[in-house]
Amino acid sequence: MTRGAVAAIDLGATSGRVVVGRIDDGTVRLDVVERFLNNPVRCWEGSTDGLHWNVLELFRSALVGLRKATIDEPDLRSIGIDAWGLDYGLLRGGALLGNPYSHRDERTIEGVRATHELVSQHELYAASGIQFMPINTVYQFTADRLARRVHTGDTALLMPDLIGYWLTGVPVAERTNASTTGLLDIHTRDWSTELANRLGFTASLFPSLVEPGTVLGPLLPIVQAEIGGQIPVVAVGSHDTASAVVGVPALDDEFAYISCGTWALAGVEVETPVLSEAARIANFTNESGVDRRIRFLQNITGLWLQSESIRTWEREGRPIDLPALIEAAAALPGGSVFDANDARLLAPGDMPARIAQCCIEVNQPVPQTPAEFTRAINESLADAFARAVRTAAELSGTSVKVIHIVGGGSQNALLCQLTADRSGLPVIAGPVEATAFGNVLVQARTAQLISGSLEAMRAVITRSVTLQHYKPR
Repeated sequence: MTRGAVAAIDLGATSGRVVVGRIDDGTVRLDVVERFLNNPVRCWEGSTDGLHWNVLELFRSALVGLRKATIDEPDLRSIGIDAWGLDYGLLRGGALLGNPYSHRDERTIEGVRATHELVSQHELYAASGIQFMPINTVYQFTADRLARRVHTGDTALLMPDLIGYWLTGVPVAERTNASTTGLLDIHTRDWSTELANRLGFTASLFPSLVEPGTVLGPLLPIVQAEIGGQIPVVAVGSHDTASAVVGVPALDDEFAYISCGTWALAGVEVETPVLSEAARIANFTNESGVDRRIRFLQNITGLWLQSESIRTWEREGRPIDLPALIEAAAALPGGSVFDANDARLLAPGDMPARIAQCCIEVNQPVPQTPAEFTRAINESLADAFARAVRTAAELSGTSVKVIHIVGGGSQNALLCQLTADRSGLPVIAGPVEATAFGNVLVQARTAQLISGSLEAMRAVITRSVTLQHYKPR
C-alpha cells in the first residue's frame, strides 16, 4: 500500500490556498490548511495609477500555510506551486524591483499598439500559437520597455516561478506557464529569441525552462527555519489551468473542459497545436500542458463578472448572499445574453453599469435587480462556454461527448445546467479544487506515490471525488 503526502501552494487571481494532498493506495484526499485573499493594490506612480499584486503578502501567507502543513503532516514529500499566468516580477541581482503589475493594469493598451508596430498579430500567432488578449505578457513587456522598466532588470520570473525562487533560490521558468506569455516558440518549445530581439527585449531576461515533474531543489535554510522542515520543491503544471486540466476526471479522450474561476478557460486537449488562420481569427490559444499535451482553448471572462458586480453592490450598501442570489436568479424564467468577452468588462469598476450598456447595444432587456443581473451573467457565460466548446471541437477535429466543468464554477448549479442546455451536451461538474488535485498528482508521480500516464492520474481523481451530472433539457 502506497501512502504519502505533499503540499500544494495554489494561487488564484482573487484568493490563494495551501493544501495538503494525501495519497493512499490509488486515491487522493485534499485538506486545505490555509486560505487567504489576493487583492491587487492601486498606488500612484507619478501621474499614473498603477494596479499591482501584493506579492510579498502572498508569499507570507504561503509560508504560514506551509508551516501549518508541516505541523499537520511532518513527512511531506514535496511542495508544488501553481498560479495564474501572464504577470511577472522583474529582478536585478536576485532582488525584486517593485511589486509586479496586475494584467488588469491599463498600461497594456499602449503595449498592444507598440508591439504590433514591430510584429503583426498574424506573426505572433504563427510563432507562439497564443490568442490575442491585450493583457498578454508580450504586451506587458512592451509597455515596460516603453517605460524603461524592463531594462532595469536582469531576470523576469512569472508568478509561480517567483514564489519558487524565494523558496529555493533557483530561478527557472516552468514550461506550461511560459507558454502563455506569447514569447515561447510553439514549434521548438523554447524561448523565441527572434521575437525578443524584434521587440527590443534582452533574451537573457528569460530563465531556463523546466518541465512539470522537475525537482527544483531543497528549501533555502531561512525558509526551512520559517516552516520547520526540509522539503524539496517540485515544478508542477505551474499555470493554474495546466494543473486544472490534469485535475479533469475524464474517462476517455472525447471530452471538453471548462476551468471556471475568476477566468474561465474552455477547450479541448490535443497532441499537436492548431495554428490555422481560422483558429487565429476565432482567437483560440495553444498552451503547453503536462506530458507535452496542448491545451487548445479560449479565455472567457468568467466569474469575475459576478464578483465585480457584487463588489459594486456592496459599495452601494447592499449586502449580498451569493447562494441566495443564484437561487433567485435560477427561479427567473430566463435572462438577457450579452458578450461575456467584451473588452470593457475586463477592468475593475461598476460592472452592472457596463453589463447594462452591453445589453442595450444588442437589444436585450436591461437587468434591473441583482438577481436579474446574475441570471444574465450566467446565461451569457453558458452561451460563451457552449460556443467555445463547439468551436474548439470543429477547429481541432476533436470529438466531444461530454463537458467537464471544474473549479469554483462547478459549484454553481445554474451555470452548469445552462451550459448543458446551450451546448446540448451532458455536463459533469467537479472537482472544485481541480487545480490543487493536478498540482498534487504531478508531485505524487514525481515522488513515485503513483505511476503512469496523465490518464492514470485522472483515474485517481475519479476514484476519489463525488461528481454532479447535468443533462441538457
